[in-house]
Amino acid sequence: MADWIVVGGSGFVGGGIVDILASSGHGVLKQVAPRVLADPKWSAQEVLAEASKHVEEIAALAASFADKDVVVNAAGLATPGGGRSLELFGANAVLPVLIWLAAKQAGVRTYVHISSAAVQGRRPVLDGSWDHQPFSPYSVSKALGERALRLLMDQTLTRPLTVRIVRATSIQDPSRSTTRSLIRFARSPLASVAAPGSAPSPVSSLGGLAEYVLAVGDAPERVPTVSVQPWEGLTVRDVVLQHGHKEPLQLPPALCRLMLKVGYWLAKFGSPKVDSVVRRAEVLWFGQRISQASASQSIGIGECTSAAGERAQE
Repeated sequence: MADWIVVGGSGFVGGGIVDILASSGHGVLKQVAPRVLADPKWSAQEVLAEASKHVEEIAALAASFADKDVVVNAAGLATPGGGRSLELFGANAVLPVLIWLAAKQAGVRTYVHISSAAVQGRRPVLDGSWDHQPFSPYSVSKALGERALRLLMDQTLTRPLTVRIVRATSIQDPSRSTTRSLIRFARSPLASVAAPGSAPSPVSSLGGLAEYVLAVGDAPERVPTVSVQPWEGLTVRDVVLQHGHKEPLQLPPALCRLMLKVGYWLAKFGSPKVDSVVRRAEVLWFGQRISQASASQSIGIGECTSAAGERAQE
């Protein structure tokens, strides 16, 4: 079994990954992430320059990574409705590069970076391409982290460590504020979906993400650099029904689109929170497809996450 270390292993996502690794017999340690700051206006090149200045932090992480096979970056700030800040862009853009530099220095085999499907914004189909369409400060910071890692890999002349970027989808758990908001919506008279409610939803489980990360980290080299957490089989109707324990209203799709159009127009004059609220309504009503092409290229990954999806629906 490979030895893993999870940066941010005491957090929500990191803790779920640590639990799956431990239960599967892997050696796993937790690592606290250093705190770094970044200007939200920086380019990917400026992010690389800033990360390289943290010599002491890189050396300390490299010492912790010694003799480890896989490093997972599950740290960062998950604030989908928040504004731009030095802390947000430091954690989501500079930190992934800093960890890459430390992993390379330590001779780690594989680096798995947990990103977010939000980097592709309102695309009808989420996939493993480098196409970024961020729509909020949070998704912009995550996209900048991905671009910086790609630039770093392109600039590395020697054989780099294997990098796998996993874009997590909409992970729900009662401990999260977004899930509590979803529950309130699903139990309210406003609980609704765009008819007929059969659109695939990107809502997923922490267990599904953790098992996918395990599969990706252990998979052969032909796994693509970027992949999306696979769909767990839920429709938009399933999501509202599970969280509200009642059938949602089925609204005419044309009406939903009209309300979203008005909402996005109003968001132009409001705060990032308004845009995030409208985007959540769009996903709840219309869902978002997830391409399974990248995951299916690796033997065992599809089966692993399908089982996790089935458990999530029980």
